Amino acid sequence: MMLARDKRRQRGFTLVELLTALSIFLLITGAAFTLLSSSQQRYQTESQVLTSFQEARLGLDQMVRDINDAGFPPPTYVNGDPTKVTNTPFAWSPGYPGTPCQIGTAGGGTCTTATDFAPGDFDIIIETEPNPLDAACYPNCQVQWIRYQLQGTTLMRGVAIKVSGGNPDFAFTGPNAVVPFVQNVVNNSPNLQIGLFQLSASNPTVFPGGNPVPIFQYTCDTPSAPQNQPQPCPPLAGTDNSPLNIRDVMITLIVAAPLPDATTGQPRLVQLEGRGRRINPNQ
Repeated sequence: MMLARDKRRQRGFTLVELLTALSIFLLITGAAFTLLSSSQQRYQTESQVLTSFQEARLGLDQMVRDINDAGFPPPTYVNGDPTKVTNTPFAWSPGYPGTPCQIGTAGGGTCTTATDFAPGDFDIIIETEPNPLDAACYPNCQVQWIRYQLQGTTLMRGVAIKVSGGNPDFAFTGPNAVVPFVQNVVNNSPNLQIGLFQLSASNPTVFPGGNPVPIFQYTCDTPSAPQNQPQPCPPLAGTDNSPLNIRDVMITLIVAAPLPDATTGQPRLVQLEGRGRRINPNQ
């Protein structure tokens, strides 16, 4: 009698109990995996934003350094070789280097390149010796043309050795062709669709009025009125509006992360600003 009673007391879980426990386990496991997936997506997004920020920061720093060095060595540098000194701190046609031109933005001005107008919003050519203390060539280092040009959403960079009598607009071909420098630059792409969102609509403060944002904006010295402070080159009138007189270049980089925000689905943008200030004299 006692053995029979003990066997009845050792019965297992019922089917209902097993199904209930399994359901609870599946709910907990599903919630854990959902949280893990969400965390992974957020990590990927933040990692992409950080990578974009670092790449843009390094690119901005390089541009500032190149602009700071523009115009070195100046024309009065003791050297008879024109390829060892700069004619102008910033090199554009027409008639480089002798014919002056007027700076314009948004497609304006008379300074032109082979593909668009410059000095402009998205294209700059710097004339400088970036390594003046290079022991291998000092004090006769070769002057170079350095170009930054936005093509689509890629900011390109190219370096070409200055050629006496050459045209910098056509120097960046073959082995000197511009190469990708900073990816996903969207200054000129306010209407770009990322996912279901248009950049200008989802970031109205970044693109005021839904308009492109210049990468380069210029401030000129005013030698015709030395008492005046430097002024924005356009709409500065007269001979002061010239690449020869560019003093400051304000740089704005807007870079989009490759992946949208994991929570909102909207594009993630990084905006960086810097200033290159030419420190070398014209003469």
